[in-house]
Amino acid sequence: MFLFCLQRKVAHLRLNTARLVVFAAHAKRASNARMSSAMSDSRMLLRWNLTKEDIQREANDLMRVSRSAFNSVGSLKREDVTFDRTVKILADNKAWYDTRRSMLDFLQHVSTDKEIREVSTEADKQLSEFDVEMSMRQDVFDSLVAFKETAPALAPEAERYLNRMIVNGRRNGLHLSPEKQAKVKEIKTKLSDLSITFTKNLGEENTTLRFVEDDLDGLPADFVKSLKRTDDGNQYEVTLKYPHYFPFMKHAKRAESRRRLNVAFLSRCKDENTKILQELVELRKEMADTLGYPTHASYITELRMAKTVETVDKFLTELAGQMKPLRDRDLDVFREYKEAECTEQGHKYDNQINNWDMRYYMERVQERQYSVDQEKLKEYFPLNIVTTGLLAIYQELLNLKFSAVSGAEVWHEDVTMYSVTDAKSDELMGWFYLDLHPREGKFGHAACFGLQPSCLLPDGTRQPAVAAMVANFTKPTVDHPALLLHDEVETFFHEFGHVMHQICAQADYALFSGTSVERDFVEAPSQMLENWCWEKESLRRMSSHYKDGSPIPEELLDKLIASRIANSGVFNCRQLTFALFDQAIHSRANVDIVETYAQFTKDILGIEATPGTSFPATFGHLAGGYDAQYYGYLWSEVFSADMFHSRFKSEGIMNPATGADYRRCILRPGGSKDGMDMLKDFLGREPSQEAFYVSKGLTV
Repeated sequence: MFLFCLQRKVAHLRLNTARLVVFAAHAKRASNARMSSAMSDSRMLLRWNLTKEDIQREANDLMRVSRSAFNSVGSLKREDVTFDRTVKILADNKAWYDTRRSMLDFLQHVSTDKEIREVSTEADKQLSEFDVEMSMRQDVFDSLVAFKETAPALAPEAERYLNRMIVNGRRNGLHLSPEKQAKVKEIKTKLSDLSITFTKNLGEENTTLRFVEDDLDGLPADFVKSLKRTDDGNQYEVTLKYPHYFPFMKHAKRAESRRRLNVAFLSRCKDENTKILQELVELRKEMADTLGYPTHASYITELRMAKTVETVDKFLTELAGQMKPLRDRDLDVFREYKEAECTEQGHKYDNQINNWDMRYYMERVQERQYSVDQEKLKEYFPLNIVTTGLLAIYQELLNLKFSAVSGAEVWHEDVTMYSVTDAKSDELMGWFYLDLHPREGKFGHAACFGLQPSCLLPDGTRQPAVAAMVANFTKPTVDHPALLLHDEVETFFHEFGHVMHQICAQADYALFSGTSVERDFVEAPSQMLENWCWEKESLRRMSSHYKDGSPIPEELLDKLIASRIANSGVFNCRQLTFALFDQAIHSRANVDIVETYAQFTKDILGIEATPGTSFPATFGHLAGGYDAQYYGYLWSEVFSADMFHSRFKSEGIMNPATGADYRRCILRPGGSKDGMDMLKDFLGREPSQEAFYVSKGLTV
């Protein structure tokens, strides 16, 4: 940091003049944003009342000003390159650019106005093409390489930034011939456009199925009551959104009802998205070939903790072998339950577990082997109580203070906003939004969106972070508040963990802000925090019965905690199916993605794919940045289990000293350090897999 500041002071007058030209427009746009914002703090640069015209104009301005920054670096003569004229110009531009880009493309996921969502999507495509163009600037790459060859000693993060930019340039083919560069650029543009379209198709999907009352046998009364009815009142409408799909698949006794919904769910965007994903896979292979990598998976793992495809394959294959006995045990129990039900109902038993049976019998295991009635349990998890308890736990654990922002400008009336300050210093860390209920056109999963990076600005001050958690929890009804299933509580804890990573990271550069760590490490901090959903102390703090405020009975808590390893064989083999499928389609030539998935789900999960459907068409991760990286969920669990059991479980899950170490060693660096180094700092040793295997119900 000292070297960084020192180098800024020796900037040439000519550079300062050039920078004023580049950032004059920055300041003007920022000022306008602040004037239009409901926030009074000038460091909040986001606004959500954008019109279609605003989005289009802002996108054009964004590209124009950002291009000027790249031009200023690319136009340098070799003898004129310095830190301030290369690294600093690019880093300052990214700090400015990322926030404004987020403001324009986030609306496609959350706006209530379809036209705004469409314009936002188009802006995202336009800006993505611009990003590809800037990433392929040979002149900028040459200036960075020239500076690297003569660079003085740099601060560690500055050196990491320079090295990363040069590596990224080589991974974009900037060391290759102009013809190959043009090919890479063309492929990257196509990949970006296809990925955006894939995600948009899923977001806009709005299929509804109709069922008569008998079809809904077994479903909770409050769920049935919440369903919209047809005009004649004889049928109920069920959507394919999560708050409908998962309860239905867990509780509907009629196999045919489950089958119908399962077929529809796994047929979302089947025709268009299957073709898109097939093309994405082929384009990724073509780019890997052009860049000289054996496969796309090899290209991806180069910058990951795993480093090589062989390491990933070994990890997944070994885990699949160890999980197979647990999977077989689970499936045997499912078949036993199913045969008994078929006999009781007078139906023919087919001696197999179908895809539409899986969640239903997983739920029966919870009820019968562990006596956990999830519908009863959710009465103790009203959303407002969970939210209050969750926020209190995070504040205490990480030594933070959250304050609700009244009158905040938001994109929907359901959205709430909070400021985050350090509890000791009162320093502003940033803000976060909570958007927790489903609506038409909204992003259909649960995720954290980083909207404004925490990083240093051109004047050396820190820009506070802004993040949004977007989820689809059931809305309240006239009879009771929104009630969460326990796995939804776990989802809440997980995604909010990502929010805290965004807020607490204090990297100097936007390139390393928040969750900008290796993709196969990014889930570890949030997975580690899921453990609080399985500990009595924390569960009591975020639960009480929605009617009388009574606590969860001790016996029910014991059963819930014991059930953590329920269905672990099937659950983890399902994750392995996704990960191995992902690796296969990005490692092999001429793969048929539907057939490949069907083979893996049969071999690894032991459950055949639903005939006539296309799960890959619904697998948003593979178009959303997890291509050849889905293994990271299981990979990072190794580290999350180690962190929790070796530190928090032994030192106290609410131990403020341990929480402070976690914030300092894991969250604060962002991506400015390697994940392995952060782990060693926190653990005080090399990571171990022992806690991971124990958490899966395996003996070490």
